[in-house]
Amino acid sequence: MKNFFQFSTRGTSYRQESVAGITSFLSMAYILVVNPVILSETGMDKGALFTATALSAIIGTLLIGLMANYPIGIAPSMGINSFFTYTVCIGMGIPWETALAGVFIAGVLFMILSLLKIREKIINVIPQDLKFAIAGGIGFFVAFMGFRNASIIEANPDTFVTIGNLKAAPTLLAIAGFIITIILLNRGVRGGIFYGMVLSTIIGMFFGVIQPPQAIIGNIPSLEPTFGVLFSHLDQIFTPKILAVIFTFLFVAFFDTAGALIAIASQADLMKNNEIPNAGKALLADSMSTVVGSVLGTSTTASLVESTAGIAVGGRTGFTSMVISACFVVSLFFSPLLAIVTPEITSPALIIVGAMMATEISKIDWTNIAVFIPSFITIIMMPLTFSVATGIALGLILYPISMIAMNKAKEVHPIMYVLCVIFIGYFVYIV
Repeated sequence: MKNFFQFSTRGTSYRQESVAGITSFLSMAYILVVNPVILSETGMDKGALFTATALSAIIGTLLIGLMANYPIGIAPSMGINSFFTYTVCIGMGIPWETALAGVFIAGVLFMILSLLKIREKIINVIPQDLKFAIAGGIGFFVAFMGFRNASIIEANPDTFVTIGNLKAAPTLLAIAGFIITIILLNRGVRGGIFYGMVLSTIIGMFFGVIQPPQAIIGNIPSLEPTFGVLFSHLDQIFTPKILAVIFTFLFVAFFDTAGALIAIASQADLMKNNEIPNAGKALLADSMSTVVGSVLGTSTTASLVESTAGIAVGGRTGFTSMVISACFVVSLFFSPLLAIVTPEITSPALIIVGAMMATEISKIDWTNIAVFIPSFITIIMMPLTFSVATGIALGLILYPISMIAMNKAKEVHPIMYVLCVIFIGYFVYIV
């Protein structure tokens, strides 16, 4: 096992990988609750969605761990599930069965692009400075999610965002967890983020902020209402409206995953010579999980940036993914316990991990305007648009334009110009 996952090469151990896997799972576990709630608004069965969410996470995470040896968790993407529900099904009036068929086709296209190594090639030709910007931008995005989930910041009609009610008990718990975790990390405690979440949970139950679970073991809901229903609706996808939806699924998932992979490889020190080892296998695993997830009955899956919580406590290999997957298996049987893993518990981890990832921006060449303007836009637009993919797309549009203006057009890879044109078309005709 140690040889297969290259423990000695990556300087890790079973204990380190196990703590990392549990930490990542706890940061991702909310998806088991939130994904069914969002997708059920389309009319899908909430119980079946819970099982489909867990199974897609189990299979996808196993695939990327075994195929690519990456410490990454895969599960339904929060951004795409909202697009699936509120834009595609409710806004455009497309039945959820047809929308799932669109996810399936997008997944098949992912697989083809991955097998042809097109996705891997695109990631590897992204300039190094933009990769640092993507990793740093995701850090700001992850931290923003943490502040929002803890209600430390909240929406405001006049200023868009503002400080939340810091006297509210759940918010106070998140702040306490944040301070505890910072103290543990500053004291050099390995796994400080994980132990911070455990201590926060205990404090939350002691003061009544978190209700102890009423039961330990729960029944696994049937998958029958959603399993395989898309196949009877494949003939309905060949319309301009559905094809545009499929392209959007393809675009958002492609660059959400690309951004997560760049950020994770950078944080785990796995990137070599501006290239990500085993990127092709990681992308293939990701695309395969989307196909499987659509058949099970959930929206597009993606490599979750919450995986960085596990990397922050030492996750370096696919064994971390094995642990994450095992935790999702257990969650199928012990679903009532998930009620105690509230957003207030995981928020401090997201904020701290975001800060760690944001350090990547120090590696950007801030003396070169052709580099730092596209990099800055990539970084700032991720949290402002609440979309990793949008931030990446805007950066990839601006970079070639900036380089041309600096008379450095020949230094830009031809694929970058193709992406620039595609993304301009995407914003003009689809968004």
